[in-house]
Amino acid sequence: MMLVVAAALTNHEGQVLVQQRPLDTTLAGLWEFPGGKVEPGEQPEAALVRELWEELAIEVDPAALTALTFASVPLADRHLLLLLYLCGEWRGVPQPLAATGLAWHHPSALRKIAMPPADIPFIAVLEAALKAR
Repeated sequence: MMLVVAAALTNHEGQVLVQQRPLDTTLAGLWEFPGGKVEPGEQPEAALVRELWEELAIEVDPAALTALTFASVPLADRHLLLLLYLCGEWRGVPQPLAATGLAWHHPSALRKIAMPPADIPFIAVLEAALKAR
């Protein structure tokens, strides 16, 4: 089992931040929600705070993370459990430290960009969550 956390960072215009995977990685060139693997003994929220600092150079208070949904996906050699959190507050300006680029999109526009299969079901959940705000 591979436990991975990701954030749907939202701005005041109702857009969500996605990052493009580097060309030298699995699923290269696809757009994804920032985040990464949970290390052994690490709480998911702490892992996401760490990953957002490492990938985007932003500081996030764990209290600003709201668990939104998850995806459970079988892979060739293991199983992926991907937890998605909603976050609308952070300190700093996101920078693509571990990605080819960053882009802000309204949730419905995410359907038009290439994303990893595990991220695609998150789009409808994000549309509903941001509409309810």
